[in-house]
Amino acid sequence: MTTAPDPLRCDSLRYRAMRDIVEQVQDSVPGKLEITQDGIVHDMISPGGPHELTAARISRRLEQVMPDDLLAHTGTPDVEDPHAGVMRHPDVIVIAEADMETEGSIDPRTLVAAIEVVSRSNPDNDWVSKVRDYPLLGIPVYVIFDPRTGTGAVLSDIHPTPAGPRYATRKDFLYGEEITIAEWTISTDRLPRYS
Repeated sequence: MTTAPDPLRCDSLRYRAMRDIVEQVQDSVPGKLEITQDGIVHDMISPGGPHELTAARISRRLEQVMPDDLLAHTGTPDVEDPHAGVMRHPDVIVIAEADMETEGSIDPRTLVAAIEVVSRSNPDNDWVSKVRDYPLLGIPVYVIFDPRTGTGAVLSDIHPTPAGPRYATRKDFLYGEEITIAEWTISTDRLPRYS
């Protein structure tokens, strides 16, 4: 008698194999490696000045208006849900300080928001893949800043669809406007653009 393979176990093994590859090669390749349900994403170019400055300014502006027990954190660690088969590395995460007191990856369901600055080399990663992955991970607010065009979007209100969870609300903005991320309003003035 032959038994069919368990699809959840196959997915779990596939994810573990991809996770092992990322851990082995991340320090030896330029850029950033992330895992999606489609496979490993490699953003080949390390973020440069405008990208990093945008993330830093957004982080600083949020921390000026948020309560002291919340952080707008840039840098490591990753957010990861092995059951969903996704490991991402947002440019900025809004999270309670207490929820960062953990070893390894952050549980994405503890995030208040994830913020991405669009990569010059792989914009679809932020505008397409993460728009799909972040509601799947339960991240309630996803904000995109695009230095290529001086535009962005705030996505929120996760709802179920036949294709999986999706954001129901999208508010587009132009650099220079004020935007609201979760409960906090900040300016998008003086954010750098790619030349």
